[in-house]
Amino acid sequence: MNSTNQLIKPLTTKINKTGNLEIGGCDLVKLAEEYGTPLYVIDEYTIRQICKDYKNAFKYYEKVNMMYASKALCSIATAAIIADEGFGFDVVSAGEIYTVYKAGVDMSKVLFNGNNKSYDEIALAIKLGVGRISVDNFFELSLLNEIAKSYNKKVDILLRITPGIECHTHEYIQTGHLDSKFGFDLTQINEAVELILNNYNYLKLHGLHAHIGSQIFETAIYKDEVEILIKEIKRLDTEYNLKLDEINIGGGLGVKYTEKDLPPSAYDIADIVINALKTCIEKYHIDPPALFIEPGRSVISTAGVTLYTIGSSKQVPHGKKYIAVDGGMADNPRPSMYQAEYTAQLANKPNDVPIKNVTIAGRFCESGDILIKDIKLPDVEEGDILCVYNTGSYNYSMASNYNRVTKPAMVLVNNSQSDIIVKRETLDDLISHDEIPDRLRR
Repeated sequence: MNSTNQLIKPLTTKINKTGNLEIGGCDLVKLAEEYGTPLYVIDEYTIRQICKDYKNAFKYYEKVNMMYASKALCSIATAAIIADEGFGFDVVSAGEIYTVYKAGVDMSKVLFNGNNKSYDEIALAIKLGVGRISVDNFFELSLLNEIAKSYNKKVDILLRITPGIECHTHEYIQTGHLDSKFGFDLTQINEAVELILNNYNYLKLHGLHAHIGSQIFETAIYKDEVEILIKEIKRLDTEYNLKLDEINIGGGLGVKYTEKDLPPSAYDIADIVINALKTCIEKYHIDPPALFIEPGRSVISTAGVTLYTIGSSKQVPHGKKYIAVDGGMADNPRPSMYQAEYTAQLANKPNDVPIKNVTIAGRFCESGDILIKDIKLPDVEEGDILCVYNTGSYNYSMASNYNRVTKPAMVLVNNSQSDIIVKRETLDDLISHDEIPDRLRR
């Protein structure tokens, strides 16, 4: 079966009676006029549908905990929608913890992950009742036990391990291979377990956590990951009489940015994972563990688009034609960082025939600020509205104020209604944390 992550455009995308692109029943040209550009637009229906895809895909395994990877996009409104669909949350900072808390999320369904958690972040997680902390290293084990002791609370944990699996994705987003900053190497697990059992009385170990990468198109790799985790659980039971009952396989399912991308569906992944679990449970003679899975990009990416206004253009003699927009690498750094590719369309001319290859350039002072290379578009004019698809993940969450440019607003659309869920920054917002010593005032 297909799932929403295999689409480039939000499910509600269509051309309306006025000839403009529409998402969530809202005319994108009118959204640009009302809220300005650049503008992040999130389709609520698409988010809810991919959440349903995941739940339906994994319904044949009884003990499943869906944990949205908040780093993909974290806002109070999106967290409230995803929680309403029955998901928990994987968080990696105090900011993400506080955001989901303010969204009214059940904090027992939150897992705190990360390779260098601070004292204050761990203390906040304990105070707010975060359900699991995935411990990444020996320093954190000691620090976490110390903080838990100070609160007189026993903290429920997983051990994050490096499973030694490489997926064929961009090297910066491979997190499961041996040479990684994340997790305990397999050879370090015994030492960590012995410390927990013998020294760290305020930590309760429930299971193992691994993550094998991001924007993954392979499926067999999940089978390998499940076997490594189950095999380790069996080994720890044999050697330490330790009954672990949870595994967290991370997330990483890819999405379709361009027509050449062919990601598997949530149903494909579920079949692989559930069958691998059943096989390994029988092979290693263990009780079925609870399964945690952490989709992020595949939950939110397809639901999002970014609107830009076309500005200047430049025709290089005997070369490319550059079309500049009013955003770029500060609101979407992925093309500069990962050579990421996107699909785009003119929101006010969706029926016009594409006639010429152009390059979409950002407005920032970097030669590498290129959003899309060699895209075929209709005749482009100043003031046209460009809609870039599949920008729900890692655009807003990685946005910056480079060149002292304010961050865009974010709008949620659903049933012909639009609502601001992140306000556009103002110039006063931009300087609100600046201070000037009295001796420099003029």
